[in-house]
Amino acid sequence: MMTMASPAQPRVDQRLPDEEVVVRVLAGETELYEILIRRHNQRLFRVARSIVRNDDEAELIMQDAYVSAYMHLNQFEGRASFSTWLTKIAVHEAFARLRQRKRLVDLDTIAESPGGQEHMMVSRERDPEQKLLDRELKGLLETAIDALPEIYRSVFVLREIEGLGIAETADCLGISQESVKVRLHRARGLMRRQLYARSRGVVTEAYQFHLVRCDRVVEAVFKRIREGLSPGMAGLI
Repeated sequence: MMTMASPAQPRVDQRLPDEEVVVRVLAGETELYEILIRRHNQRLFRVARSIVRNDDEAELIMQDAYVSAYMHLNQFEGRASFSTWLTKIAVHEAFARLRQRKRLVDLDTIAESPGGQEHMMVSRERDPEQKLLDRELKGLLETAIDALPEIYRSVFVLREIEGLGIAETADCLGISQESVKVRLHRARGLMRRQLYARSRGVVTEAYQFHLVRCDRVVEAVFKRIREGLSPGMAGLI
């Protein structure tokens, strides 16, 4: 079984397509897996964070997703992009963690339940008209996103923050494209119009995954890989 050195930023062309990196990792250049981790950390953090609404728990979900992807790497067939394949794994891990917490609710009944509109985001700002610094607005936006019902929140994050298309969002979440359209429309409706309009300029800054966390996830994933995992060693997921 192959051994691995401590993770260090691989000295290769960082512009290598994901699919080529996967082929090289499977061929034995396991240290290149770090490229994929760093490349997709921001997206995975955002989607995991949008589901569990906790930074630290989202980080653990990311680690599980990367290890699972590494173990099943030979099952990546390229029918969807690697980022979509990886995001689907992260979504699966996030919902699995929710089930473990016994907090998963019937997502199909939330929107239809009496008082469902009360799940609208709640701003703690006393005067929504007052001028906010970008940093304050970013924090307010994250609070608003967190307050969205789960079925709307994950769609909103993937479409509006990550910029995924309708088809890719549907694939990641395992829902129909029509459901993506409906849920995004309702998410926008639940976001206060004024807040949403003011936040468009900084929406992509929400749920930033900073370098310290990025390094920590890389180190944690490689530590688990060094414990005896080989790429593609698991069966079908």
